[in-house]
Amino acid sequence: MSSNSIIKVEGLAKQYLLNKSLLPKNDTLYGSFVNGLRNAKNFARKKQTEEFWALQDVSFEVQQGDRVGVIGRNGAGKSTLLKILSRITPPTKGRIEYSGRMASLLEVGTGFHGDLSGRENIYLNGSILGMTKQEIDKKFDEIVDFAEVERFLDTPVKRYSSGMYVRLAFAVAANLEPDILIVDEVLAVGDAAFQKKCLGKMNDVSSKEGRTILFVSHNMGAVQNLCNKGLFLQSGKAMDYGNINSVIKGYLDEGNTISSSVFTFEEEENYQKSKAYFTKVELRDSKGNLSSDYPVGDSIDIHIQFESTISLDGTVLGFGILSSTELPIITSWTVPENFKKGTNEVVFTFSNIHLVPSVYKLVLGLSRGNESIDFIGNKVFFSISDILNVPDANRIVNTNSGVLLNQFPYKIL
Repeated sequence: MSSNSIIKVEGLAKQYLLNKSLLPKNDTLYGSFVNGLRNAKNFARKKQTEEFWALQDVSFEVQQGDRVGVIGRNGAGKSTLLKILSRITPPTKGRIEYSGRMASLLEVGTGFHGDLSGRENIYLNGSILGMTKQEIDKKFDEIVDFAEVERFLDTPVKRYSSGMYVRLAFAVAANLEPDILIVDEVLAVGDAAFQKKCLGKMNDVSSKEGRTILFVSHNMGAVQNLCNKGLFLQSGKAMDYGNINSVIKGYLDEGNTISSSVFTFEEEENYQKSKAYFTKVELRDSKGNLSSDYPVGDSIDIHIQFESTISLDGTVLGFGILSSTELPIITSWTVPENFKKGTNEVVFTFSNIHLVPSVYKLVLGLSRGNESIDFIGNKVFFSISDILNVPDANRIVNTNSGVLLNQFPYKIL
């Protein structure tokens, strides 16, 4: 492990054995009883198990102060990885090296004793983290203020709501100064205001105090805002590790069977069930080539196809561009048009792009008057890179402020 590394994972793998039922299930009480006896009788002679690898040969290294977003679809192995790192479950293969004190928040009630009060659990968790009573005393008021549970501090936590549980658990984990903070999707239990508060706290403990964070979430906006690195897991394997924008782009592109710049919608619920329905979107660059990544200053031709089962008079087709945090950025639409029965295609040209380098989402809408005919969301994505497509400029110097990049006229007096 290098001098600046705080976590090093090499060849990590986790295997589970899944027991298979020896006999078909029977819904009746008598049938279940008989099957149970037969299974017990045959167990010694015939044991059926299936190997399942939740993780396979995962390797990565985390530097001190990194904020790593662990992303992937359900069942990808994210929670298993965090449980191994937190020493809740051992790996089947591989090794882990880390230095410093680690705090984990993996599920509601992690490390809490239900019969103890909130006050007692703060001291219990602090002790588990290796802190002295004096150190916990110094942080106690800060923890209670952050968790907003002062009124219920001396109530057994088994009477807390799931939201209160998470607020207190996060406040303890984040404020008792761990060197490594591991947080799973559990924050989704809290309300929007508290989630925002937690993300701000994690950003502070990392950027200002140099702590390391591993964060699992399906909210790409939260991951992109908080993390500087990403780990993309799929079917237990590490598909990508590195810059967070690049990793998120790979994650979003994964599963698009045609290409990352062509999107089809045959699986939509309203497919062939309405007057008209979107069928395909193609994204092309200024040269007419299919592309999912565009430099600042370039243009995108957005080819939108839809099928209409009737002639549509006075119909508007529009699109919107949203940031990965669901912030609406741009909306554009046609005037009321008369579309023919059958296949229609409309091409919008989004020219002279000056969006901050990031991953963006395209949403589509087709409407007539107050009637919404079809809508597509969470299906079409593209990215903006930080290479300027303008003369005498190689890259953006700072893209951390705002959403739009504009160089306004100026003069020196």
